[in-house]
Amino acid sequence: RRLLLLAGLLSALALSPVSPIHVYTQREVYGTVGSRVTLSCSFWSSEWISEDISITWHFQAEGSRDSISIFHYAKGQPYIDDVGSFKERMEWVGNPRRKDGSIIIHSLEPTDNGTFTCDVKNPP
Repeated sequence: RRLLLLAGLLSALALSPVSPIHVYTQREVYGTVGSRVTLSCSFWSSEWISEDISITWHFQAEGSRDSISIFHYAKGQPYIDDVGSFKERMEWVGNPRRKDGSIIIHSLEPTDNGTFTCDVKNPP
């Protein structure tokens, strides 16, 4: 059985002065139940990558209006949310110095079908 995982993108803007971060993801990602899938998130900014960079992945299940946070990277450390169905199936493979915020989801389940969004902030 195949699953369709949609990877969204969100460009985050800092407060004044504003400088955009361009975030790139794959439009659609497919995986098979029980396999693993890499959700790629690369970004570009004309500004240097600060030590305060943060990367957050959100998930919105198919047919749901609500989005939940499933992963957060801040202050040089990855934090996998300790609640929800992804908590023991997620792996951080990104490297902010290389402008990469990618994650891997292991052991795909039918309920993983939905939209994943990568949000990158590079203060100030």
